Amino acid sequence: MKDVLGTRVERYLRDHHVANLATCGHDGPWGAAVFYANDGYTLYFLSSPTSRHCLDLTDNPRVAVTIQENQVDWLAIKGVQIQGIAGKISGAEEEKARSLYGEKFPLVGLLAKAPAAIVQAMAKVSWYKVVPHRLYFIDNSLGLGHRDELALGLPDSGGKSGGNDGA
Repeated sequence: MKDVLGTRVERYLRDHHVANLATCGHDGPWGAAVFYANDGYTLYFLSSPTSRHCLDLTDNPRVAVTIQENQVDWLAIKGVQIQGIAGKISGAEEEKARSLYGEKFPLVGLLAKAPAAIVQAMAKVSWYKVVPHRLYFIDNSLGLGHRDELALGLPDSGGKSGGNDGA
């Protein structure tokens, strides 16, 4: 049975649409906003394989991701912080991503009914996934700066758990 925190995180991921993806390549750090769909805590997104963030992934698959809404009330801030690995996918994994994405974004799921510009753009993209190694849920309604780490059950990647390391 999924714990309360895990359920809250999955609901939050399901209910939001845009992730801020941070990569680091030969030209240094870079950030890009991407629409995503999720399966549990794994995020799927599509993008041009020639975009800077996707080119960065070929050099360095380590990423950071944030998902949050725009708030002016500090005590209403909630969001997800992820540290993980991202990369291009294909085959059955790509089909799964397409299906999840189509459910979340029906315009993309029903390409036969989509405007020509969307169909043309979709022909040029590649599919990617982000697998979290560390995941935090921020909820300032529980106290300013409140952040809980979600135990993902993955082997330790060398980092220390807990603390506010800006992941």
